[in-house]
Amino acid sequence: MVRQISFGVAVYATNTFAALQGRNALKVVWDDSKAETRSTQQIFEEYSTAAATAPTEGFVVETDGDIGAIDGAAKVIEAEYRLPFLAHAPLEPLDAVIELKDNKVEMWYGSQTPGFDRIKAAEVMGIPLDDVHINVLFAGGSFGRRSPGSSHITAEACEIAKAAGQDGVYKLLWTREDDIKGGYYRPMAVHKMRAGLDADGKIVGWDNSVATPSLFTGTPLEGGMVKDGIDGGAFEGSAELPYAFGARRVSWKSMPKTVPVMWWRAVGHSHTGYAVECFLDELFAESGTDPMQGRIDLLKPEETRVRGVLEKVKEISNWSGAVRDGKGYGVAYARSFGTYVAEVAEVENRDGHPFVTRVWCAVDCGVPVSPDVINAQMEGSIGFGLSAALYSQITLKEGGEVEQANFYNYPLLRISEMPAVEVAIIPSTADPTGVGEPGVSPIAPAVGNAWRALTGQKRYQLPFSLGEKA
Repeated sequence: MVRQISFGVAVYATNTFAALQGRNALKVVWDDSKAETRSTQQIFEEYSTAAATAPTEGFVVETDGDIGAIDGAAKVIEAEYRLPFLAHAPLEPLDAVIELKDNKVEMWYGSQTPGFDRIKAAEVMGIPLDDVHINVLFAGGSFGRRSPGSSHITAEACEIAKAAGQDGVYKLLWTREDDIKGGYYRPMAVHKMRAGLDADGKIVGWDNSVATPSLFTGTPLEGGMVKDGIDGGAFEGSAELPYAFGARRVSWKSMPKTVPVMWWRAVGHSHTGYAVECFLDELFAESGTDPMQGRIDLLKPEETRVRGVLEKVKEISNWSGAVRDGKGYGVAYARSFGTYVAEVAEVENRDGHPFVTRVWCAVDCGVPVSPDVINAQMEGSIGFGLSAALYSQITLKEGGEVEQANFYNYPLLRISEMPAVEVAIIPSTADPTGVGEPGVSPIAPAVGNAWRALTGQKRYQLPFSLGEKA
């Protein structure tokens, strides 16, 4: 049995193999008049242009002092960072089971937002909310994939059950290829960075222009997350920095969502952390400043918790410079979900590619309620972020087709590539904060900074193994 639904075409069968065989036999004509048909490179060029105009055509989301100080600086440094679309690539593909009986719905699947899903199910089925029951099952890491603002898995399962025209139990399955080729992705982003240094190498101005889509616009969270058109989740981590720049400006241009996008582990910090911390390191290199001590000396006086994690990671890594014994060492810091994290990566050059051997991590998440969980989340976040930094990107060829399909061309970090990780938890009496995502953001810039120190190569586009060398 085959039915057309609003999401596409549903193929019904008594088992998965038969359903896939039936799908392969179909000849479907799609209306792609509204589809994205440009290549990744073409989209990046649009984003680059948009980032350049963000201060005048977008939103200036943060400003302090006279940004014109950059023009009068002894030295002006500019850089453009390009961060790709990323898939969540959960090891367990998306699926859901739905039972339709007597105009009532019961569902079983892994969900990160069952409250929103339940509302969506009632809406699609046209039944009261009380007639929808969702059983949330344990699932492995979803990294945001099982919480799309559209609740599309829920909606698709409901439409499939409804289109069948009779009560019954139905299972919806997205194969891994469906998921990697069909979205939803961490948005791509372009950061245009500009800074001025005085004759002594001191930063007198910092300008960061970001082009990336709004994540929350058009979702159930828009009302609480988007204010006067500004979605803070799109550029979080580029504003409210702890460093005392002479003058600063942060601008954001919201890009159209021509490719399905959604939040990904660490959300905006997943791209802002790389641009901010790598560019800061580049400025330190220009002035001959040690990147660890440079960060500490640049902190505003009130940023005691940032100072705490930087001092601690300096201590546990035995920091003594960015290069020693043929290895590169890079440091990066980020604050996300209320938690402060600093990381140092030890990197070797193996056949022209970075290989990360050790990572030291200092974390201040308030009262450490469960130290074992904190350690596990930092270790997992580092592995997750490192995997993306080294290997991951979703690219579109001309015509708009996604080029990746499964782990053979969207590779993940192997266990043999996982660095040794040492985590230090800062004692605190502050309110406890999140630990599931904050460890992701610093690892890519820590590796990028170590790689630049070791080889002189500046990586302005991720991933390291597949992106263009700068």
